[in-house]
Amino acid sequence: MLKIENNLMNKKEIYWISQFTGWFAFSLVNIVIIASFNKMTLIKIPMFILLSLLGIFFTHIYRYIIIKQKWSSLSIYKLIIRSFIACILIATVIFFLLMPFELLIGDFKISQFNVGVLLVNVFNFSMVLLIWSLMYFTVHFFENKQVVQIESLIWEAAVKDFELKTLKSQLNPHFMFNALNSIRALVDEDPQKAQTAITQLSNILRYSLRIERIETVPLEDEIKTITDYLALESIRFEERLESKIEIDPKLAKTEIPPLMVQTLVENGIKHGISKRTIGGVILINAFPKDDNVIIQIRNSGRYDEQSLKDATGFGVQNTKQRLSLLYGENASFKLKNEENEIVLAELIIPNGGTIR
Repeated sequence: MLKIENNLMNKKEIYWISQFTGWFAFSLVNIVIIASFNKMTLIKIPMFILLSLLGIFFTHIYRYIIIKQKWSSLSIYKLIIRSFIACILIATVIFFLLMPFELLIGDFKISQFNVGVLLVNVFNFSMVLLIWSLMYFTVHFFENKQVVQIESLIWEAAVKDFELKTLKSQLNPHFMFNALNSIRALVDEDPQKAQTAITQLSNILRYSLRIERIETVPLEDEIKTITDYLALESIRFEERLESKIEIDPKLAKTEIPPLMVQTLVENGIKHGISKRTIGGVILINAFPKDDNVIIQIRNSGRYDEQSLKDATGFGVQNTKQRLSLLYGENASFKLKNEENEIVLAELIIPNGGTIR
């Protein structure tokens, strides 16, 4: 709030400095021009000071009317018409206010007054005021443009933050339900294993809560969560689920979007292995390539692109959305069938790349 107030004060200071500097500079230029062609007497200087003060006063009123009547929201045509009329009226008032002073100092005689003199002076003053108007509306236009751009960036950031939080928070409730059922079955059969399973489930829940506040996590943290996840799923599938994880040790601290790999592993089990009576295998490997990190998740099964799109497609759609939000075109994702009834999900993300 204090920053906004300071910003407003700075704008007011700049406005008044510009007003005084501009109008007195205008008067100084006129004095120099007159002195170049005619004899310049000191008595004329107060007249130009008065001209500057009148210019400051009436343009300030003019600005007040512009703001009050919201001229900036008018069409260009209406704005030009109103500005012309306002400048002519102000120029006429200034001319008639200066006339008594010019008569007083003897710079102007009443016998010299005619329509031509009026038109020439009003035209000259109007041109100066139109230049003032052009400068004012130009500055105002660029200020508004900057404000709109800033508001747009703030809005985009807020939307991005909301979407990422929503996507990260979508831990599959079916997994939670199945895990709790599996643990309940173990309580009587194998209490020690049930205790371990509860610890693994609490690790996953703790991880999912922690990622609400962060955009990326070390790959090793994601792998620990996946290991706990696969251990819980193996209780349900027993010998029908096999898993193998191979991660290049150099990538342990590499930052990746949280739950992204886990979501794809879950997707592979749900749409691949769970539909096979003989079960299957989950293979996860990650390795560096050029300036990227390649993460591959292979699972037993086949996928049909159309049926996946119609059925859920949650893991795939979630991954694509998050990659787009975080990396733009610097990351990619593909899903394809390989030989021997294997489905490959491959992530390519920048190694140490900047989040947008």
